[in-house]
Amino acid sequence: MNMSPRSLRDTHVTLSHGGGGRAMRNLIDSVFTSVFLPDGMEDQARLTHPALAEPGARLAMTTDGFVVDPVEFPGGDIGKLAVCGTINDLAVGGARPLWLSAAFIVEEGTEIALLRRVVASMASAAQDAGVRIVTGDTKVVARGAADKVFITTTGIGVIPPGRDLAAAHIVPGDAVIVNGVLGDHGAAILAARGEMALHSDIQSDCQSLNGLMEAALAAAPGIRAARDATRGGLASALNEMADEANVSILLEEDRLPLRSDVRGVCEILGLDPLYLANEGTLVMFAPPDQAEAVLGAMRGTAAGCDACVVGHVTDRRGTAVSMTTSFGGTRIVDMLVGEQLPRIC
Repeated sequence: MNMSPRSLRDTHVTLSHGGGGRAMRNLIDSVFTSVFLPDGMEDQARLTHPALAEPGARLAMTTDGFVVDPVEFPGGDIGKLAVCGTINDLAVGGARPLWLSAAFIVEEGTEIALLRRVVASMASAAQDAGVRIVTGDTKVVARGAADKVFITTTGIGVIPPGRDLAAAHIVPGDAVIVNGVLGDHGAAILAARGEMALHSDIQSDCQSLNGLMEAALAAAPGIRAARDATRGGLASALNEMADEANVSILLEEDRLPLRSDVRGVCEILGLDPLYLANEGTLVMFAPPDQAEAVLGAMRGTAAGCDACVVGHVTDRRGTAVSMTTSFGGTRIVDMLVGEQLPRIC
């Protein structure tokens, strides 16, 4: 029977959907290209944008793999996570994200309805951020060789002329600013797995931060650097940046924005919220005289309504990151060793 390439009657993915024939074409057309709407069906995307013609503009590129468990969780799913995570990796470097590619590794037996939800979520997140998904790939592996679906995304953006954000630019006196509450993504994933019988209304903070970054940079061009606090949480991001800049960072525990639910989960399980993953939270360094401008710009966006200063940069004194505690003491905030929670993103 001669079927249209877009007709797909299967309810679950089979190995034939990765075989390169009509079944694969049906899956790709019905689930992916009908939603992402790429320009043509060549083996590459052909990209052009006025920003590329600006003298001094630079391309930025990043790639990331996503294996989160469960695939769908409160506040998002693996598709939204893949889009937002890749956009954020570009945005914190000062780039304006423009294009994404997406490669899918799908396990035999995965429900096609699940794939449709993930793809729709990706398309919605990309549209909200003003980014296009322009090319991709799909592979199918045998049952047990993956866990439903893994996604690898690559993002390309343009860094405007004169913009140069890097951890090496951080100097003593700089303010340490976060755009929102900490640990929501890690706590949401932990609760969603059901292994600990935790009941919580915590939602992942999964969101794109390119709009927030542009607002902050417009208000405070002197911003030194920014980084999204994903795996390893705020503590690991700060340790990496302190080492790169050869400075120390002093946090203030009383200023850290944490939900009571997240604190509770951490207390029950013996976790430190500073190491819990975030997927819509960044840390930014700005000169002290521009900190208020940064906070005002961030708080004017949906992603930055809880922005606050959580510490400052000091001269290097051996310890990369430390924290003044609520009791008046000081403790070391070291780099995460190992993994508090695997398959978080």
